[in-house]
Amino acid sequence: MTIQRFEDLKVWQKSQDLSVEVYRMFSNITDFGFRDQIRRASVPISNNIAEGFERSSNANFKRFLYFSLASNSEVRSMLYQSERLNHLDQPKAEELINETNEVSKMLYAFIKSMK
Repeated sequence: MTIQRFEDLKVWQKSQDLSVEVYRMFSNITDFGFRDQIRRASVPISNNIAEGFERSSNANFKRFLYFSLASNSEVRSMLYQSERLNHLDQPKAEELINETNEVSKMLYAFIKSMK
């Protein structure tokens, strides 16, 4: 079965969920610079998957998947900082970090399957 729409990709769905959760968890943070940066970093994860899906070749698609990985890593790094800065408690930060790890695994597996 060939996937016809990026919306059917599990990794796109999971990264959308992650971004929504980041937006929710940081909505009341008064450190506006931090809040805005982690939110901005979370959005391109799924957007690059969508954009790459519509590209003309697997090589272009893979390039956008790597962009998604980079944004996902930025979010994960900021989640560690958010715990250290007391923006999130340890259990919630760990939960979101685990989500970013899962997205990374999915992206790496997807990239590998395209080689």
